[in-house]
Amino acid sequence: MGAGYSRYLRIIYIIGDFFILNAVFCVASFYFQWPNRQADSFFLAQFLYINFFWVITTFITNIHAIDRGLRFEQIIAQLIRAFGLFSLIMIAFLYFFGSKFIPVFHFEIKLAIFGFLFLFWRSIVAHLINFVRRRGLNYRKVIIVGNDSPANDMKNYFENHPEVGYKLKGIFCDSSTLIDPKEIYGKVIESKKFALDNKIDEIYCSLSGLEPEQISDLMDFSDRNLIRFKVVPDFRGFANKKVKIDFYDSIPVLSVRHEPLQNYGNRFVKRAFDIVFSFLIIILVFPIALLFLTPLIKLSSKGPVFFKQLRSGRNNITFYCWKFRTMHVNNKADIEQAKKGDLRITAVGRFLRNTSLDELPQFYNTLIGNMSVVGPRPHMLKHTEEYSEFIDKFMVRHFIKPGITGWAQVHGLRGETTYHSSMEKRVKYDVWYLENWSILLDMKIVVLTVTQLLFGKHQGQ
Repeated sequence: MGAGYSRYLRIIYIIGDFFILNAVFCVASFYFQWPNRQADSFFLAQFLYINFFWVITTFITNIHAIDRGLRFEQIIAQLIRAFGLFSLIMIAFLYFFGSKFIPVFHFEIKLAIFGFLFLFWRSIVAHLINFVRRRGLNYRKVIIVGNDSPANDMKNYFENHPEVGYKLKGIFCDSSTLIDPKEIYGKVIESKKFALDNKIDEIYCSLSGLEPEQISDLMDFSDRNLIRFKVVPDFRGFANKKVKIDFYDSIPVLSVRHEPLQNYGNRFVKRAFDIVFSFLIIILVFPIALLFLTPLIKLSSKGPVFFKQLRSGRNNITFYCWKFRTMHVNNKADIEQAKKGDLRITAVGRFLRNTSLDELPQFYNTLIGNMSVVGPRPHMLKHTEEYSEFIDKFMVRHFIKPGITGWAQVHGLRGETTYHSSMEKRVKYDVWYLENWSILLDMKIVVLTVTQLLFGKHQGQ
């Protein structure tokens, strides 16, 4: 089962998606709306529209062409975006035209069932494909041309990730430095005959290991013989960074950091999640907390119930961050971080910090757009100024909105930062979050945060 069978996956995806979509709407419609089990033109009309809108959705999102290199959570995120777009199109259509065209009774149930089965079926297929590829099936035959560090990295990638479905058939270079001579099949010039004889699907060419004339010759050869030619540039100066290449006309421009939240669609999804989640907390949880905590805070010490402090936000723009007051009123709150055993913290305040209940008012910050539910924790201005001087990439975390919880926090990096190494670790996690954001990652962090709060694996800030 070689590369040629991959084209059938697209057909399987298309047939499976359409079958689930129509089966759900058909069964649900008969069950809920037609006790006599009879279909009429009104019933049949919905299938015309749901299939038409699904075709539009798949055309826009291209979910039938899943890249081999995507992680499972990236695939699911792509599918969720497609289902979300389909739902929005259907809801908008029903809003303007209503039951004139589609029976709307129990429509939300049909949509929910389809969403669940759609994600479930695609998850099964994704795991099945990984299982098959790990056993040497459904692969693409590739060769590497070059002998430098990027070529060696590609070799290790293909060998360590069989689930992506690439089978390395040979390495070709004119001299051996990093790669074991036993693994080299021949000179660069011999790669072309090998590619034809072995029906190679893709050639990976390391730029820094070859002369420009050799690269151009290989590229022309690949084009003539319908072999995909891929370039592996040397980004050793950008170690551990995801880079992005854009073209301004024919000029390649390298972005040294991939930021999913630069995409308007991603920002819209994250903002929608923030609004819905913070609104629910403010409506359902905050009033109860306010009712019980207000007298306790007042009795613990003199001063207001709430405490607000200027902190660094997105693009280093300051904003007032709100909390329940946990300290005696003092003039060092903006310059001195709370420490373990700090006498300024009240008994009630210690409880609030240990349970993170003091941060509930920050959902107001989230609702008005100063913060996000998930993101790097905001710091007081003095700490931003201090840490930015000696901690590498500290300011990078300000490319996105600060959050009530974050990737660093669910890894145990909360509370007092006694050592600079602790802050360096936080920054490392925050930058990773910025470069790998997805709505599924946000949901995962929220679930982990709640779990840690409930089971005590949590340290207040």
